[in-house]
Amino acid sequence: MELKNIKKILIVKPSSLGDIIHTLPFLSSIKSRFPTSELHWVIAKPYKDLLNLNPLINKLWIIDKDTWKKIKNIKDTLSELNILFKNLKKEKFDLVIDLQGLLRSGIITYATNAPMRDGFDKAREGSKVFYTHKVKCPENIHAIIKYLKVAEFLGCDVNKIAFPLKWDNSKSIMKEIPYKNYIVVIPSARWKTKIWPPEKYGKLISLLPLKSIIVGSKEDINIANRILFYSNNNAISLVGKTNLNQLIEIIRNAEFVISNDSGPMHIASALNIPIVAIFGPTNPVKTGPYGKNHIVIKEKVSCSPCRKRSCEDMRCMKLLTVEKVYNTIMERFNL
Repeated sequence: MELKNIKKILIVKPSSLGDIIHTLPFLSSIKSRFPTSELHWVIAKPYKDLLNLNPLINKLWIIDKDTWKKIKNIKDTLSELNILFKNLKKEKFDLVIDLQGLLRSGIITYATNAPMRDGFDKAREGSKVFYTHKVKCPENIHAIIKYLKVAEFLGCDVNKIAFPLKWDNSKSIMKEIPYKNYIVVIPSARWKTKIWPPEKYGKLISLLPLKSIIVGSKEDINIANRILFYSNNNAISLVGKTNLNQLIEIIRNAEFVISNDSGPMHIASALNIPIVAIFGPTNPVKTGPYGKNHIVIKEKVSCSPCRKRSCEDMRCMKLLTVEKVYNTIMERFNL
């Protein structure tokens, strides 16, 4: 099929938060290249609000992939997958792009029976066997650029990087925030190895001349409480008290953000809010905050980046001092 005949496109990128933010420039490029094409997206339920109001997307296919992992749900899972596959096939997509690159996303891509099924040549878990076209990418590039390599393969203009992020602010939380000027602190991450010690976050917050707002999910409440203990009453916690739309709004109004390598950090990047990013086991070249408005702080240790989700000593995080982060912030923002 010639690219000029593409009338219906499906993007398969269910998760996670930061990865979906990284694909927004790809979405913008694809829509510019195929402005009259109908565009659908497969997304996991927890992240649907990232795309729910996006005018570039005609339809979201929301999947509950977390329940699929549970053995006790296998009967319901197989039924859901069967229905999903049948409905996707009925859509008669001309082009399906798997940006997740895992076995599950590869199977979903193949189930569409689309004549063009594109993905990365180094996709994991054997998923590349489901593609008709495999896109080669350099190893040491940012995730955003990696996704745009697929857009470039499809003839898109990738010179202009835009983040078409839309959210619902009808249930604003800003009236509950007692500060006009504030810092957002994002102290948690999906990997324990990415987390700078809460005691250090608290001591840092206690030294800063602006008040801080700590954000995160319900699972981060213990971390937030430890930070508050050391913060000398210079912060409040909204951890577990916001939905995704409210989180975006809080970040959008911040002076700057201090964060580990996390999904919400990339929201700040998409909104062009300055970021002080604390990195350890991951590579900021690949997953750091995108753009020139940010700064990455990390310790030079021989084992970093290791990409380990568990580590006995976590030197890369524990050796990073409060003083180093504090001095970097004061110099960067002239506080």
